[in-house]
Amino acid sequence: MRNLSAQNRADIALIVVAIVWGATFLPMANALKTNGVFVMLFCRFFISAIFMGFVALKFTKKFDKKSVIYGVILGVVLFLSFTTQTYALKLTFSSSVAFITGLNAVFTPFIALAFFGQKVVVYAFIGAFLSAAGLYFLTGSELGFGAGEALSVVCALGFALHIIFTGVLVRRCELYWMVSAQFAAVAALCFVAAQIFEPRGVVPVLDEAFFVAVAVTSVFATVLAFFVQTAAQRYTTPVKTSLIFTFEPVSAGIVGYFVGGEILSGVQIAGAGLILFGIVVSEVGSYYKNKRSREADL
Repeated sequence: MRNLSAQNRADIALIVVAIVWGATFLPMANALKTNGVFVMLFCRFFISAIFMGFVALKFTKKFDKKSVIYGVILGVVLFLSFTTQTYALKLTFSSSVAFITGLNAVFTPFIALAFFGQKVVVYAFIGAFLSAAGLYFLTGSELGFGAGEALSVVCALGFALHIIFTGVLVRRCELYWMVSAQFAAVAALCFVAAQIFEPRGVVPVLDEAFFVAVAVTSVFATVLAFFVQTAAQRYTTPVKTSLIFTFEPVSAGIVGYFVGGEILSGVQIAGAGLILFGIVVSEVGSYYKNKRSREADL
């Protein structure tokens, strides 16, 4: 690891993050059988916010207002993304949600065009077409394109926004306070939503599935994973980050099959594979196209 560049270390760290995130889909889906969406999200991000708050106090010398503002902005986007994803997990297979969420990699270049005027190369359009076809096959058999699948698409758009904004904002502020404020914002929004939509407020059902999900998601998939993602995006691009995160649905699919007993039909598996292929075509093609353009300018 010492001989690797900062960018290579960042890429390896993001691969680990993607695998960890993929492994959380099934325990969250199990916990949602007895607990509400906002209860689970509140517990996850409240614990994470407290932990990161102590980390920020220990490793930073002063309070940074700008970092907190940026963190709140990212927290709002993250709240909307996780809310739609978590509701989707109540409505369809965790592996299906994961593969559809992976479409954020396809959406990323188009959102970057809309917000920052970045060019969209032809490979992005090819990848979008292939992924759309894969989405049709993944959701067009026994399950159909239901509410769970639709929410997963909205979630993918939200995560694409989050990746792009993280890549821009992390270079303008202090890392620890931004991550802490992001978690706190999500927890606060979940607390308010729980008072409105959950009959027990934020009081959880303390069963085994709850403790497993909170332990896995709050410590590993939130505190460590989002901190690593935010730090790593200082050294790599949003497009490459999206490509690396294709490991997330692969990890979720493996866990869902071998641990959760989730069985997709042959058509659905082909659709999932087509989504991944579209993502790879979009991101790898865009990467090499941009690389050739930079070399031509030299």
